[in-house]
Amino acid sequence: MKGNAPDRSRLVPTAPHPVLKKYYESEGDRQGFVTALFDGGARYYDWVCGMASLGSGQFYRRWVLARSGLGGGMKLLDVATGTGLVARAALRILREPGAVIGLDPSRGMLEEARKAFSVPLVQGTVEALPFEDDHFDFLSMGYALRHVADLGVAFGECRRVLKPGGRLLILEISRPRSTIGRWLLRGYFQKVLPLFTRLSTGSAQAELLMKYHWDTIAECVPPDTILEFLRASGFVEVERRVRGGLLSEYVGLKPAGERWARLGAAAQRMASSAGEMPRSP
Repeated sequence: MKGNAPDRSRLVPTAPHPVLKKYYESEGDRQGFVTALFDGGARYYDWVCGMASLGSGQFYRRWVLARSGLGGGMKLLDVATGTGLVARAALRILREPGAVIGLDPSRGMLEEARKAFSVPLVQGTVEALPFEDDHFDFLSMGYALRHVADLGVAFGECRRVLKPGGRLLILEISRPRSTIGRWLLRGYFQKVLPLFTRLSTGSAQAELLMKYHWDTIAECVPPDTILEFLRASGFVEVERRVRGGLLSEYVGLKPAGERWARLGAAAQRMASSAGEMPRSP
């Protein structure tokens, strides 16, 4: 029904951060670079994430999923699942392997995820989700929004595959507001983590991944822009929750009445078409 469709006409195609020329030359090179980077660092990713969160990451992921409404009987899609850290936390809540599906563009990340747990895993991107409309009760994305190609397209796809009333949860790292906070975070991501990663793993790719993480955090569009794109993509009850001035949780709902509005519009079109059919003489 046209009147209930989201109005994305005012959204200019927007990447979450500008081209980072120290890593790739143009917007068209972004996805290839990011996929290759995650492929190369996949075997070390869980270890690096555990070190970055000081071991608290999985507890936080499970806690925020439950707090955001994930519960028994739901079906969840974890977009940009990586090695499946968010998906594993969701599985602890849902307890049904078939209730969780993970999707990621990196083959290397998916191979590592398959070693860790058993749920359906699909290679793909958020900009072209290979699922039917109105398919999932819950959609999550953990610390990967900075790597999408276009915010409007990504959020539009997320909304499309959610059932009416379905929930969206996006976890991200945001720049602290305070100068001291930004200085500490930059030092941790730009100096400390890359050094420990290189010394511990011997992997230049894993070290580069940590440095790239900081640059995408530093250059990411502000939270208000993300909230604007979520609302313009048709999500309601959109809000941002902040933990420690650093961890952002973006949440939203797909309007619950959409399915009935679409069915009503279809029925109206059918009735209109039937009324226009020529009568037999």
